[in-house]
Parts: sequence; C-alpha cells; structure tokens
Amino acid sequence: MKYLKYFLVLVVFSSCNGPRAVYDYDQNTSFNNINSYKIFPDLDSRVSQLDEQRLVSILQTEMASEGISFSENPDIYINFYASEYETASGNNIGIGVGGGGGNVGVGVSGGFPIGGPDTYLRLTLDFIDVKNDSLIWQAVVDSQFDKNSSPKNREAQLKLMVQKALKGYPPKK
Repeated sequence: MKYLKYFLVLVVFSSCNGPRAVYDYDQNTSFNNINSYKIFPDLDSRVSQLDEQRLVSILQTEMASEGISFSENPDIYINFYASEYETASGNNIGIGVGGGGGNVGVGVSGGFPIGGPDTYLRLTLDFIDVKNDSLIWQAVVDSQFDKNSSPKNREAQLKLMVQKALKGYPPKK
C-alpha cells in the first residue's frame, strides 16, 4: 500500500505530454559555416497571424542564442508551418458485467470516453540553403495544444516547441 502513492505520482508525471521532436538533415552539409538566416520569403505558416508573429519573435530570440544572426543576405532561410490534429481521449471509464457457474463464465464490458479529443499541434521547421535552394535540416515537433488558452500560455507553448526543435541543431554527426 505504501508503494501505491509512488506509483500514482509516476503515472501522473508520465501522463504529462511534453513536446516530441524528430530531426532530419543533409549529411553533406557543413553546419559550422551557417552564420545568418532570414525568414522564408513565401512563408505559409498555416497558423493565425498572431501565432505567426509569436513564432517569428521566438525564432529571432532562439537563433540569436544559437549565435546565428538575422541578415538580408542570409546563409539559410527558415521556413515553418503547422497543422492541428485531434486524437481520441485516452481517458476512459470501463463498465462490465459478468457471471458464471461451474466451468462456464460470461462477461460483457464497454469503455466510455471521458472528456473530448486531445488537440495537438505539429510544428515543422525547415532550414533551406539559400545558395542551392535545398532543404538541409528539418525538425518536426508534436505537442498537445490548447487553442483556447490565453495569449501568454500560447506563446509559452510555442516557445517550448521551438526550443525542443532547436535542441537538434546543429546535428551531431
């Protein structure tokens, strides 16, 4: 019984979904020579204009912390776009009825979802070599996202997603 409370704490912490990221890159690119960036001129972010402004601001801050500066004649373009998707709620309540006698048993059960579907945001960051017009690095980050949260919370969630994406840059070969 004394381990039950530790088990419950473990379940609560493991159920909290933080952003998950996947990275890919061109193995023939030298990332040490990249010193400047610019947001892709034909940006189609697929997010609201306010979220797009938040993402640009976050990227400016994070790229500066990586030592990569904004330039009108950049080494790379940064393109980003997002999509939303929903998954069925993982919270269910199960109800069952059963009975039996002798060597025979019969049972009927069913699960009913609690709450609505979970909304996720998939943010993709592309780094494009300006000279070759080719994709050299990409990060895809999935995270639970509340469309109805306050602007401050939205910005915090987007910042967390961008930081998770940039953890994979520069790639470790």
